[in-house]
Amino acid sequence: MDLPALPMTGALGQSFAEAFGRAPQGVWHAPGRVNLIGEHTDYNDGFVLPFALPRGVSVAAARRDDGVVEVRSLQAAGTVTAPVDGGTVASEHWPADQEWAAYPVGVARVLREHGTGGASLLIDSDLPQGAGLSSSAALECATALALCDLHGVEIDRPALARLAQRAENEQVGMPCGLMDQSASLLCTPGRALMLDCRSGLSSQVPFDPAASGMVLLVVDTRASHALTGGDYGRRRAECEEAASLLGVDALRDVKDLAAALAALRDPVLRRRVQHVVTENHRVEAAVGLLRAGALPELGAMLNASHLSLRDQFEVSWPEADATVDAAVRAGARGGRMVGGGFGGSAIVLAPAARAQKVRDAVTAAYARRGWTPPEFLEAPPSEGAHRVS
Repeated sequence: MDLPALPMTGALGQSFAEAFGRAPQGVWHAPGRVNLIGEHTDYNDGFVLPFALPRGVSVAAARRDDGVVEVRSLQAAGTVTAPVDGGTVASEHWPADQEWAAYPVGVARVLREHGTGGASLLIDSDLPQGAGLSSSAALECATALALCDLHGVEIDRPALARLAQRAENEQVGMPCGLMDQSASLLCTPGRALMLDCRSGLSSQVPFDPAASGMVLLVVDTRASHALTGGDYGRRRAECEEAASLLGVDALRDVKDLAAALAALRDPVLRRRVQHVVTENHRVEAAVGLLRAGALPELGAMLNASHLSLRDQFEVSWPEADATVDAAVRAGARGGRMVGGGFGGSAIVLAPAARAQKVRDAVTAAYARRGWTPPEFLEAPPSEGAHRVS
């Protein structure tokens, strides 16, 4: 059954009508995410613990029956029009100023196999670009929900997350794991999502910093990142090589870390294995702390994760290191870089009474180095992707 056109209410609906000359049939929203702990474990079939942000990506959309996806964005100039039955976006060598549209077009091409078709899409986002808060997965998930609703296709959310991941892997050429799409589609308010990236099984874990007298600050370091570059893919390849040498399907399967490290000659591979194995243990420990109501004790886990990402996995960057160091010195319980690395954001867990002191200390650390001031984002665990109207 076709969705009716919406009345002309809401700024995004008005913008859609101005852009496409007709009313949208709905507006869908998908959040960005912060991964509390569990970095670079997802593509190693491991465990992650993300939660959804109140910020994200919204898509106003209307169905088309001509097999075409027409995409516009309030944050970019121009219109991208592409057939849903085309090849991979990555093989088509799109112009640099249109690369953002590869994500919704890629989703449309993957979902076409499940019965969806064309659409006109207008995109809006309030996530800071390059901050490592998964704006790409939010765009994929909002688009996926819109296309399914517009074409009357029902796909359960865990399966839809895997299809969105597949779109990013195959269509865009980014070898991401399952975490970001799962977080955007499955997270709930006041909870973090414990996700087993091998099975896809998940559970909701209580996560309410305010109730424990704490604040979780997301610090946009203003050092932009782009994970489609070679460093992220190289880390994944190193993990796959190590797993092959150790005779396991994925590094999640390493049970005896000491024996695994002794079996590897390459010091780089040893460092990668050490991070992944210990990070999985930290996720499980963090879940235990949250379920026990011991959220302040999570700070030590965050610190250990950051040191491992910095020294063993080698994906941190100067602004993230300075953020964590300054915050802890100012009284934070802990902090770490988040996301794929090489730029983006960090998180800091601090007593609410010290939150402003922590902000001031981090800002001062940036000023001493002549860096662009950081941006601090509020981060209450929020609702997953949904239809807004």
